[in-house]
Amino acid sequence: MRLYEFEAKKLFKQCKIPVLDGIVLDKDSIARLSDVVFPVVVKAQSFLGGRGKLGLIKGADNRKEAEQHIISMIGQKHGPYTIEKALVEKKIDFEKEIYIAATIDRLEHKLLFIANEYGGVEIEVITKEKPGSLLKYYFNPNEIMPYFMSRKIACDLGITDSRLSDLANIINRVYQLFIDYDCKLVEVNPLVLTRDRNFYALDAKVDLDEDAMFRHPGLSEMGIKARHEVGELTEREKFAKAKGIPYVDLDGDIGVFPGGAGFGIAAIDLITLYKGKPANFMDSGGAPTQEKLKSMLGLLIDNPRVKAIFGARFGGISRCDDWAKAVVQYITENKPEKPMIMRMAGNMEEQGRRILEQAKADFPQLFSKIKIYSVNTPIEEVIKETIRIAKESE
Repeated sequence: MRLYEFEAKKLFKQCKIPVLDGIVLDKDSIARLSDVVFPVVVKAQSFLGGRGKLGLIKGADNRKEAEQHIISMIGQKHGPYTIEKALVEKKIDFEKEIYIAATIDRLEHKLLFIANEYGGVEIEVITKEKPGSLLKYYFNPNEIMPYFMSRKIACDLGITDSRLSDLANIINRVYQLFIDYDCKLVEVNPLVLTRDRNFYALDAKVDLDEDAMFRHPGLSEMGIKARHEVGELTEREKFAKAKGIPYVDLDGDIGVFPGGAGFGIAAIDLITLYKGKPANFMDSGGAPTQEKLKSMLGLLIDNPRVKAIFGARFGGISRCDDWAKAVVQYITENKPEKPMIMRMAGNMEEQGRRILEQAKADFPQLFSKIKIYSVNTPIEEVIKETIRIAKESE
């Protein structure tokens, strides 16, 4: 669960990681700019990176400029998210930008602290051009970073003067915040050194483990509450959550109506492998009711981006006949026009097939774009056909 920058900086401030004073404004609170000392930087609040390159971080020398920036930013789309707030902070001069982050190396099964003496908006480019500049330090799970190690990292970043201890303290506190709050990521880019030799975290990125938030009641007191893994829910995701349906919107045009979560992920991989674009992740395993199955199908039919639907049912606990009944009931009630290419195998397959064949006989026009394959047809071929049909609809 990612935090907004202003939320992450609340955590930083509590953990004594130096940040600039700022205020968070929306269109209804712009009057608070009267409390601001200019010049300032206006920063749109979004869960995604790349704000600077998109004009979502701008300097302002006076109140009029700041108001114009806030009004122009709020309501804009940044990826799938609508900007609702802006953070206004004092503009400062600095002489050095540093990158530091604490995260998890899932291949090594260890905690990882990353540092680069070249921080800033071009960090990805710099890392590629100067791969030796990216420093990595591994720790065992829940291992405390020894203070001598944080001093070593500070030295490795080129800070060897009187500010070495200050940087070492910040490194130590970033790592400890990562441990204490069960984070997936804590990133500072850039951590700047000002001309008067003070460090400030100009940006802050924190990704929390939503499942561990019950261990940290203090977060709620700070106004940080559990929400979607990546950010705000789309309207379809809100509907799915209310219905108890595991569902995530993607940006493709092939609706994915799989069985369990594992096959849902595999289906997304296969669609992508064969040059298709999945529109969603979904888990319809665990023997859902017919009403829930109909709601799942409706999520895909009602998505204007979806041109075709790939479905698969491997009957186990979730029986093929229940699945077939839900498909038939949805189609007869809602009369969708989008093609559905599906495959069914497993528990109660014959009964499910009879239900679908009878429906085709009773409603040939409604089911003219519905194909149900058996286990004799490889799943790859079903997916390829779905992709072809989706492309023909473009």
